[in-house]
Amino acid sequence: MMNSVNASPEPTATVAPAMAHPLREFWGYFSANRGALAGLLIVLGVLLIALFAPLIAPHPPNVTNNAAFLKPPFWQTGGSSSYLLGTDAIGRDILSRLIHGARLSLVIGLAVVAISVVLGTVLGLTAGYFQGVYEIAVMRIMDIILTLPSLLLAIVIVAILGPGLMNAMLAVAVVVLPHYVRITRAAVIAEISKDYVTSARMNGAGHWRLMFNEILPNCTAPLIVQASLGISTAILDAAALGFLGLGAQPPSPEWGTMLADAREFVMRAWWVVTFPGLAILITVLAFNLLGDGLRDAFDPKLKR
Repeated sequence: MMNSVNASPEPTATVAPAMAHPLREFWGYFSANRGALAGLLIVLGVLLIALFAPLIAPHPPNVTNNAAFLKPPFWQTGGSSSYLLGTDAIGRDILSRLIHGARLSLVIGLAVVAISVVLGTVLGLTAGYFQGVYEIAVMRIMDIILTLPSLLLAIVIVAILGPGLMNAMLAVAVVVLPHYVRITRAAVIAEISKDYVTSARMNGAGHWRLMFNEILPNCTAPLIVQASLGISTAILDAAALGFLGLGAQPPSPEWGTMLADAREFVMRAWWVVTFPGLAILITVLAFNLLGDGLRDAFDPKLKR
């Protein structure tokens, strides 16, 4: 009698799930935030409007019409389809000025963030890496700037340098600089004690290579989040300086300057202040929503 051999089933190979691509994973967390998606769409819309402002705007922003002073929007009695959102006190088309003002506001926000990110990253990176007396001196200066009211400090700086768009951007950049210095320094201190930095140092890497090639790339996530939030702060502060007459000067179609020019017509022509105010509100809110979404997507502790 032949012994029957029970054939055992062959073991099935278990396939490890493929790791998601970092960009796909990031988009998955970012797109889960509906507010962030709405902010991204609005920001892209404002960016397209700013890029194609000369083609979209129905009129040149500074051309006046003596026959159309304080003309209401087209849906009100006395309005005209030639001026969809009405005109200001000297007959300039409000819609065209808002469209061209989007270009100015984005330039202000991006320029301020670029200046403050570059300076703040260098100061925070060197302070967190070298530490000692240099770190204490840098951080105490940043603490002094933070203790002063931001808008008041910006007004003082512009008053010293003189009113104008460039001086206003420099003033706002100085005001927001401490945030980038503190964020970079904290990220550097957290990274400098990790194994990959120690390994690079043991392999003979110098200070500059350790700072800019090893540590800095791992500190970019919080800087990106802060930069997206900083654009909204820069736009709002620049609009406040323009409203006070210290920022962009007339006849520039800057939103804060448009509000300043329309103050005396608030009661009789609501549209001259409402539409520039809404433009500031929507743009600043969009950048804040975008920053919140980036924070949720970059921070592992906030990922759902």
